[in-house]
Amino acid sequence: MKKYATAILRKVSSFLEIFISVVLTVSIILVAVKLAMSLKNIPNFDMYPNYSDLLENCLSLIIGVEMIRMLYQQTPSTVFEVLLFAIARQIIVEHSNPVATLIGVISIAILFATRKFLFVEFDESERVIFRATSKAKHVNSIIHVHIPCEDNQTLRDVLHKRFEEEQTEIGVGACTYFDNFGLRVAKMHNGDISRVEVIRSIH
Repeated sequence: MKKYATAILRKVSSFLEIFISVVLTVSIILVAVKLAMSLKNIPNFDMYPNYSDLLENCLSLIIGVEMIRMLYQQTPSTVFEVLLFAIARQIIVEHSNPVATLIGVISIAILFATRKFLFVEFDESERVIFRATSKAKHVNSIIHVHIPCEDNQTLRDVLHKRFEEEQTEIGVGACTYFDNFGLRVAKMHNGDISRVEVIRSIH
């Protein structure tokens, strides 16, 4: 029962994330259109938008766009970008006192240091699923990795050999790692590997 409840909640949460992303996207489009239409008032400096309002709204829209990316990508990189733009907006728009500005600059420096030294290799990655019967050399040329293989070896052959060397039990989710990429069993059929996910670092 717990397993079914967990699966239902996972699907509901995924749907809500998509729904919120769509609502946010529509809202940003409408606000952007309204902002563009208001530009005709720029020659009249007594009316909106003045430069500060324009800058504030543009930065807010950029943060909204980054939040949409964060909802559907869910990687440390997208969280980093949302925080970076939010702090930058605070510094640029609010015109805070020197102490607050200095704290904002230090916060940005800490974010960059965190990204450089604490993000692990596969935090930012590209994931592509191939048929297990795909030739490993063709996968190498398609996504620019270097899967060690002989001429006619398939991804299934490579995984079987690798798992045998590492004494890894074959099953969905089983992984093996190379220098800057990994291979993961994405799907099995009749007890054998049918789909393989290639996880490539994009650092």
